[in-house]
Amino acid sequence: MHLQKLVLLNFKNYQDANLEFIPTVNCFTGMNGSGKTNLLDAIHYLSVTKSYFSSSDTQSIRHNEHLLMIQGDFDVNGVKESVLCGIRQGQKKQFKKNQKEYERLSDHIGVFPVVMIAPTDQELITEGSEIRRKFMDGVISQYDHHYLEDLIRYNQVLSQRNALLKQSSAKGIIDWHSFAVWDDQLINYGSRIFKKREEFIAGFEPLFSKLYNFISASIDAVSITYESQLLKSNFHELLQNAHSRDLDMLYTTVGVHKDDLAFNLKGHPARKYASQGQQKSLVIALKLAHFNYLCERGFAKPIVLLDDIFDKLDEQKVERLMELVSRDEFGQLFITDSHSHRIPEIFSKISVPLKLFHVENGVVTENEKAFHS
Repeated sequence: MHLQKLVLLNFKNYQDANLEFIPTVNCFTGMNGSGKTNLLDAIHYLSVTKSYFSSSDTQSIRHNEHLLMIQGDFDVNGVKESVLCGIRQGQKKQFKKNQKEYERLSDHIGVFPVVMIAPTDQELITEGSEIRRKFMDGVISQYDHHYLEDLIRYNQVLSQRNALLKQSSAKGIIDWHSFAVWDDQLINYGSRIFKKREEFIAGFEPLFSKLYNFISASIDAVSITYESQLLKSNFHELLQNAHSRDLDMLYTTVGVHKDDLAFNLKGHPARKYASQGQQKSLVIALKLAHFNYLCERGFAKPIVLLDDIFDKLDEQKVERLMELVSRDEFGQLFITDSHSHRIPEIFSKISVPLKLFHVENGVVTENEKAFHS
């Protein structure tokens, strides 16, 4: 699978753009702020139905415009598949595959898989548990739609239970029967989510460790540990024991919405002891393990999006990374870089076809000289 064509209208800083790509490596160069990252985000939209960076769709509409359009043509085993995303101020987002609109956006997730690696991903190591749960949920949801449905239902029930806690506190009356109804649903959905996360980490962790050691050219012991309250007690007991605390805090203090992932390097928490370069290598290994994990489950090779990831990586790590992602087991590659010569030089060494684009103030031009076979 690869993306053949991308058409943009009023997307972020692009008034319009019409680009054609090659199946191997495509690189966007230009100064910071020119719009390189926005091109990767447009590809992410076509795959995941939303921006990688913005929580609101309307934030992606070009300034002073009222709508945007992203259209892409994919080649899937020689068959053309067209995807269209349309967003208009104040209206429901429109998403179509081959001119047929989806009833549920979740049905599109995993059809055209992508893996994005961006500078902000270092937060996966350094920030709070929510961002790591989001990563874990995103990977599992791409290959298991039942998991995604359970996750949606769980969060809806959690919201209802939290509202009941606040109502009970305000009225001074506790309706234990209502709590039991919401607790049963939390246990039902949460227990399935917990089991899927356990299975995911068991299969994912060896891939992650292997990739980190390759990129860093080391044999340092690296691991991911799944942390969940459900590892120590069953969900029903946790909820029963937390009733008084939940009423004091006015929210549900136990459950899979508190799960986390712990990254360890040489037996120490990476969050505290890893250097910035080591943290970056951990993130890259994490995201590429996401790629391999999906492939092992029969998915098409995901498109890899690398956004300005070379800062804090030495030349050896950059070359090993490019060698890794250009192998046959990886799919189409899109890269952004502020240095116009670095990427062509690397790929010329490993004899991989590269198409180079220059981006300046939302205008993209092709550099035909960069293409080689």
